[in-house]
Amino acid sequence: MSVNSSNSSLHPHPHPSSLSLFNILLKCYRSTAGSFTITAFTITSILFILPLCILVLYLGHQRWRQQHSGAVISHSDLFTYHMVITELMNILGFTLTCCGVLTDIPEMMMPGLYLSYINISAQMFFHILTCVERYLAVVHPVTYLGLRKARGIRIRNITIGCVWLLCFAATGLMFIEDTMYNTIIAFCIAALSLIIICFCSLSVLCVLSHPGPGEGGGSRQQVHQSKLRAFYTIMAILGVLLLRFGHSILATVLFTSLEETGMCAIWFSTPWFSLPSSLVLPVLFLHRAGKLPCCKNTESGQGSQ
Repeated sequence: MSVNSSNSSLHPHPHPSSLSLFNILLKCYRSTAGSFTITAFTITSILFILPLCILVLYLGHQRWRQQHSGAVISHSDLFTYHMVITELMNILGFTLTCCGVLTDIPEMMMPGLYLSYINISAQMFFHILTCVERYLAVVHPVTYLGLRKARGIRIRNITIGCVWLLCFAATGLMFIEDTMYNTIIAFCIAALSLIIICFCSLSVLCVLSHPGPGEGGGSRQQVHQSKLRAFYTIMAILGVLLLRFGHSILATVLFTSLEETGMCAIWFSTPWFSLPSSLVLPVLFLHRAGKLPCCKNTESGQGSQ
């Protein structure tokens, strides 16, 4: 059954606000612009995000095999692994949606949109967890050291489990035929996420911009360079997340005030604004692991001085 025949039972021209988000997305992707956008982003994801995700999981598997029994995975690495899993789900979702659009099979589009919607929530939550973890490590190091023990690991694992439950539960919003209700919830979550991320990141930047109590002696210049690199890294991450969550807030504000064409345009732009935030955690993981060619050259250059 094609999408045309499945929509024939609806009103001739229902207002978008009376449709569920899922039905709006089905109509959006059936357009020429929708077909082009989903195809372009699917190809981009396969070329740029998929290799990074595979490399991160491969290195993670290697570390797991090389670790002694009882070794603990760092919080940031574990968040990155989960983020990579959600990105792989997103790539699969876009691939299914793309195939469903090109073949006009809505039954194939449904699981694709479902997987992509999970990624929207998961990416947001895992970025928040990463920012909070970085905040505790820099601003409250004593508390952070305590959280690296068994109690902190339990809290981390429970939190990750709750995040996945929230992500799967959030997909139910796709089928609620009240766009205003979905918009209010999306706006509140995006705004709260942006506040948490800005607070954590700015607090870390403030600490890094001031000298610490143990930065004297001959290692002062080395400590200064290390803090400077960390400062620029946090600034870059904050910029990427501001782009991602700023667009989310603006999109939710405009979504219900537009007609169907405007809604589709906002939705088509969302994956592209989220692309840098999809890359940032895998790239940082590979940077720490020394697997980026530019990082290898820099480190080798420094070591030779």
